Amino acid sequence: MTMRKFYDWQTAGGGGDVALLVATLEALEISWCMIGGLAVNHWAREPLATADVDVVIAAGQVAKAVKALRAVGFTAKKFVWSVNLKGHSKVSVQISTEEIYHDFPARSVPADIHGILMRVASREDTLRGKLLAYQDPQRRASKRQKDLLDIMRLTEAHPKLRKLLPAHVAKKLAD
Repeated sequence: MTMRKFYDWQTAGGGGDVALLVATLEALEISWCMIGGLAVNHWAREPLATADVDVVIAAGQVAKAVKALRAVGFTAKKFVWSVNLKGHSKVSVQISTEEIYHDFPARSVPADIHGILMRVASREDTLRGKLLAYQDPQRRASKRQKDLLDIMRLTEAHPKLRKLLPAHVAKKLAD
């Protein structure tokens, strides 16, 4: 079974939604990249299945992107720090609009994730995003533990990233 078939099986066809998302953004030449679990999957040694797709779109292009994604079949709901999209699968797409992510697309790299060509945040930016999520006190404890695991996966695969960890997070990883 290919990675893409496995991903589609896990997400009830999520590969199609992700491929449509990527194709739509690329066709409009919108500056964007994946963050979160899909970006971690690119940089870590072993990928983990995720039905969450976290995306950053360059500031000023979010409205254009959402309009185009609605036109190809996604539904959208706006929140304070994100726009959440739903396609035809179990995949949930979240476009983060937080300012800290605005420069990530400029440093993104091409990647093949689950057999889908896309852009992902740089290693350092992927770690920064995971650290931000892990340190959010309002985040559910289970989500924070997954963020810590993702930080661990990144630093195991790329030990030089450890120097970017705050002391309290580095201590958690050493425990």
